[in-house]
Amino acid sequence: MQVNDISRERLRRLAGFRGDEAKVLSLFVNFDPREFSTPPARSTEVRSVLDRAGRRVREESDNLTHVQRDSLRTDLERVAQELGNGAGTKGAHGLAVFSDSADGLFEILRLSEPVEHDPVIGDAPYVAPLTTMAPEEWCVVLVNRRTARLFCGPPESMEEVALVEDDVHGQHDQGGWSQARYQRSVDKDVSDHLKHVAEVTFGILRDRSTAGILIGAPQELAGDFESVLHPYMRERLRGRVNIDVENTPADDVRRGVAEKIAEAARQREDAALSRLAEAFGTGGRAASGLGEVLPCVVEQRIEVLLVDHGFSASGVECPRCGWLGDDPEIAECPIEGARVQRRDDVVEASIERTILQSADVFVLRDRPELASHGHVAAILRF
Repeated sequence: MQVNDISRERLRRLAGFRGDEAKVLSLFVNFDPREFSTPPARSTEVRSVLDRAGRRVREESDNLTHVQRDSLRTDLERVAQELGNGAGTKGAHGLAVFSDSADGLFEILRLSEPVEHDPVIGDAPYVAPLTTMAPEEWCVVLVNRRTARLFCGPPESMEEVALVEDDVHGQHDQGGWSQARYQRSVDKDVSDHLKHVAEVTFGILRDRSTAGILIGAPQELAGDFESVLHPYMRERLRGRVNIDVENTPADDVRRGVAEKIAEAARQREDAALSRLAEAFGTGGRAASGLGEVLPCVVEQRIEVLLVDHGFSASGVECPRCGWLGDDPEIAECPIEGARVQRRDDVVEASIERTILQSADVFVLRDRPELASHGHVAAILRF
């Protein structure tokens, strides 16, 4: 199975990392099977990336402290060692490696598609090229009268993260008053079980960014379960699925919810595009085109960012205040007066910043609606 270790939470954590003394080395390795299908070819690609990283360290040497130089050399040695045997790369079409030995950072992310980017030495992991690969996380709750299974993660790699089993009495076959009293006891057991499942689910999801929740339950039970969900979860309900609760393997669960998730994702895109059209139609809070969107990114005003897949543009970034501009010929930051740095793709930078601000990002495929906005637009918070 093709793998993708990227999540928005992971990108936020990496982008927020700052070491005390050293620099972070960010490397990107291409394992596209169309080009690197054999172990020797993959080993050659790893060596090529390490050679380029070594040259980059030597080029920056005069601008680095002794601690930074030593840490980067250790980083190169560790990357060579970890990737030398090819362990942990099965199913990956690319790798992103982030290392800061002096400050205890070493992380390898397996990618669903390769990233073509030179090694980067910086104060933080360089995650911008990965932002469009970050799939949304979903949750599927399968629940019956005594058992529940919770699946979380990106649709293609969703994993079972919790199993809840409660002691619920079986049916009573005696009649009369005893039967009624026993049935009330059974009904209370089931009700307590549903509340327990809801509590466990909320405990897991409250610290995660979840795009949607799907419920799989017997028809007579689904409504009761949904009624005891925390409001945070009810707001994210995206429908029901018909899946055997106890006996369905994880792969079949993923396949069983794929169509529902794709449908819900399309509906969210439609809703975001409708909100955008309404905002422009009524003079509401919205920005159109890169020139308008970038200042809103810098000012943290983005609520929803919409970008056409594959759209890129060169620009500049201020190393002091983070100002972004869409004119690559600008030499100085209009805010700080500092000399700006050229960015090959400020669209990547804008997506990265927006994700870090916990705003929604839609990278649209085969949607013509953004063409009139220069392929990028935003709904604003204020």
